[in-house]
Amino acid sequence: MIPAFLIVAASLFTSILSGIFGMAGGLVLMGVFAWLMPVTMALALHGMIQFASNMWRVILHRGHVKWRVLGFFAIGAIVAVATFSLVVFNPTKLYVFLGLGLMPVLVWLPERWMRLDASNPVHALTGGFVSTGLSLVSGVSGPVTDLLFVRTELTRHQVVATKAVMQAMGHASKVLVYGGVLLSASGRASVPMAVTAAAIFASMIGIVIGGRILDRMSNAHFRTGRRWIVTLVGASFLVQAAQIVLS
Repeated sequence: MIPAFLIVAASLFTSILSGIFGMAGGLVLMGVFAWLMPVTMALALHGMIQFASNMWRVILHRGHVKWRVLGFFAIGAIVAVATFSLVVFNPTKLYVFLGLGLMPVLVWLPERWMRLDASNPVHALTGGFVSTGLSLVSGVSGPVTDLLFVRTELTRHQVVATKAVMQAMGHASKVLVYGGVLLSASGRASVPMAVTAAAIFASMIGIVIGGRILDRMSNAHFRTGRRWIVTLVGASFLVQAAQIVLS
């Protein structure tokens, strides 16, 4: 049985990180799970916890969700799930750590290079396909989803609420594709449903704590801290990917 304490503690502290910076928490949580358990089980558990966490954000900001944007994004996400369902693909720790390590590079790209707008149907549809595909391979896609809001005219509340639904779609796709692993006899023995429920509850508490810390942080510290924390996390995953290749 995988230590329940590690799963719940990781869910709590990484959700605090996400509550503060809006990202990075999912990256760290996926890395911890990939270290603790088989990749497919890690993807499924990460999907369940992050789905619940993002839906909690949606509930808190439900009045600001831009559903028209999400319609096109959802079409792209469905196409991605259908594509991966037809292709025989076996995710490995190398793919996961490589994806987690390279993803933070996106936060350093100049905005003029990726002038995307979530309100643009083509951008939203393409973003839904790419981000969901990456989520199925590496477990996370937050930095990719962020790019859709570079040129958007949506308010900050609309961005937070709409992005939360987008992220929930990506995590739901992981549950759909890999969720059977957790429901199997071996999966329930390794990670009991009670542990999953406790981890989900811990992630919700973490979001509240992280939000309170965010209220006390300046915009300058937020922007600087966000980039460097994500970068350091990504670098650590690249080191782990290199170790796998060289071993």
